[in-house]
Amino acid sequence: MLRYFFENHLINISQKHPQNWQEAIRVSGEVMKANNLVTDKYIDQVIEDVKQYGPYIVIVPGVAMPHSQADSSGVLGTGIGLTIFEQPVSFDQNDPEKDAQLFFMLAAKDNATHMKNIANLSNLLMEDGMIEDLCHVKNLTDYQQVMAKHDESKEKSR
Repeated sequence: MLRYFFENHLINISQKHPQNWQEAIRVSGEVMKANNLVTDKYIDQVIEDVKQYGPYIVIVPGVAMPHSQADSSGVLGTGIGLTIFEQPVSFDQNDPEKDAQLFFMLAAKDNATHMKNIANLSNLLMEDGMIEDLCHVKNLTDYQQVMAKHDESKEKSR
C-alpha cells in the first residue's frame, strides 16, 4: 500500500504545522483535491462530522483517518491520500491519545469500496514498526526508504 501512495502521487509531506485539527484536515485534503478525488465540500463535511461526533477519526494514537460518507456529493473518485506532519496535531488537548501525525484521508464512491480501503489501511498500520517509521519521514527519500524496508520485510515473511 505504501507503493500505492507513491505511484499515485498521493503523499503530502507537510513542512508546515497546522494551527488546529481543522487546518490539518484541510491540508490532508489538498493531495486528494490535486488528484481530483474530492472537493472542498467533502473536506468541509469531514470537519463537520468531527465537530458533531468527536475525534472518531483518530483510530490509534498518532494516526487519523479523515473520511465522511461514501455518498457525499464532494467525492469525485475513490482513493486514499497520506499526509505526514512534522509534529502531532491535537484533537483533544486533554487526551494525548487523540493526537495524530499521520493523516490518511479516504474517499470512496460506494460503501463496499470504502470498507475495503479501511481494511487495507488497517492491515498496513498493523505491520511492525510501520506507524513509527512513517512518523519519522521528513522527505520523499525517507518515504522511499520506509517503502523499501517494508517491502523487504514482506518478502522475508513469505
